[in-house]
Amino acid sequence: MYHDVVEGNPDIYNVEPARFGEHLDAIERAVGRPPAVVDDLSDGDWLITFDDGGASALHAGEQLARRSWRGHFFIATDMIGRLGYLDWDGVRAVAGMGHVVGSHSRTHPDRMAACSWEQLMDEWSSSAAVLTRELGQPVRTASVPGGLYSRDVGRAAVAAGYTSLFTSLPSQRLRSIEGCRLIGRYALRRDSSAGDAAAAAAGAALPWARQRAAWGLRGTVKAVAGKRYESLRRAVLARRS
Repeated sequence: MYHDVVEGNPDIYNVEPARFGEHLDAIERAVGRPPAVVDDLSDGDWLITFDDGGASALHAGEQLARRSWRGHFFIATDMIGRLGYLDWDGVRAVAGMGHVVGSHSRTHPDRMAACSWEQLMDEWSSSAAVLTRELGQPVRTASVPGGLYSRDVGRAAVAAGYTSLFTSLPSQRLRSIEGCRLIGRYALRRDSSAGDAAAAAAGAALPWARQRAAWGLRGTVKAVAGKRYESLRRAVLARRS
């Protein structure tokens, strides 16, 4: 799982373009086969995904296309056209490269699991509808914004018609909810090395286990901090930059 691939952005989930290229080279050497797409996913496959719909998705999509790789780009539809994000021409261009375009909700709530059922249905249904209309093909794949998955988040995705839902849980085990596949992901970050990316894509147990442990700790902090979590995280990142 990637987010933006940009120069000079200090957010921990933004990867510098040069490092991203190193990641792809290392993955290609280590794995030796292109990423799968979600509709053809089976045990042992690996996939590459990008959350949020930042403007850098065009660059990332081109990098993948040059290798004849297909990625998954998840778009928060209310962000389309805003500064730093893809516009509709960009979204269509990514889809035109052969990549899978899916929903990352409508507004990208910081705490998706805290939304009411009505809010969850609006986030999933309206984003799928606008993407389907603009791309001319059904959108049945989504990723959970903010990483806060709950059973209601999954149930609402099912009710909105999704058949695959990516979470931020670093788990290699495929799960499902009411027939919708739940797919965990390993997060590549600003400080991730090419070796980290290659090991994760190759399915090495240790990096996944380490990230699961860190994820569990962060989940505890999120639960304690509640609505203050995102503001606290941004404050910490601002002090590091």
